[in-house]
Amino acid sequence: MEVSEGILFGDAHTHLDQYGPEEIPGILDRAAQAGIGFIVCAGTTVESTRACIRMTEEHAPFYAGVGIHPMEAHQPVDESIYAELESLAKNNSKVVCISEVGLDYMPSSPDHQVQDQVFRTQIRLAKSLGLPIIFHSRESHADVFRTLREENAGSVGGVMHYFQGDEPTAREAIECGFFISMARPLTRLPYLQDVARAIPLENMVLETDAYPQPFKKYRHNWTEPRHVREVAQFLADIKGITLEEVAHTTTHNLANLLGLKPTKEWLDSD
Repeated sequence: MEVSEGILFGDAHTHLDQYGPEEIPGILDRAAQAGIGFIVCAGTTVESTRACIRMTEEHAPFYAGVGIHPMEAHQPVDESIYAELESLAKNNSKVVCISEVGLDYMPSSPDHQVQDQVFRTQIRLAKSLGLPIIFHSRESHADVFRTLREENAGSVGGVMHYFQGDEPTAREAIECGFFISMARPLTRLPYLQDVARAIPLENMVLETDAYPQPFKKYRHNWTEPRHVREVAQFLADIKGITLEEVAHTTTHNLANLLGLKPTKEWLDSD
């Protein structure tokens, strides 16, 4: 695919550390062909966070998030774990967010009180470091928003990742100081398309949540960062605007949030 000049994107959320290293060059080549300029790899455990950071050292497009996922919140964050997370974030220049954190109330999820402590502690870490928060919420929106407000998480802001909520949920996330992140569900869920029409582009970023998907019959159907472009084109069509406008606004939103300085290779000039 030939990339149009000036049309470049960021992927706000992936789990590419879950791939074998032999897969990464091909994933990055396909991403570059689709115009993906930078990719955030989100940690889900301390070890996963370390792996994400190692990837940033090996591949220029990667940036890392430090975090413990709510489905991995099996014990409270004590002083030792906090110190390790803090060190990982402070000592690596390509750590740009606290991610993936949040709450998850599925039946198989860890104890809700432990999740609450882990989430709040990581919000406080984000605030102490001045890093944005990219959060997960599944069957837990009311408690997530209450926690964000109680902890004043809007002071650092961030992203509600892999957004699949309704319009009131989107507006509440925005009121809390967060972007909503659109991914491939946008292309198949009519109610989510209605949300995308109603919410200003200025309040959106894009992502893929890419991770290995062996349950899909064909490897070429696995979601990868290259699919950000597909989501962007769908969003442009819904809103009746150009792909260039979607690229410019969503990439600026994400780059500014993460404290990245876009280069001419990334973005159109204003």
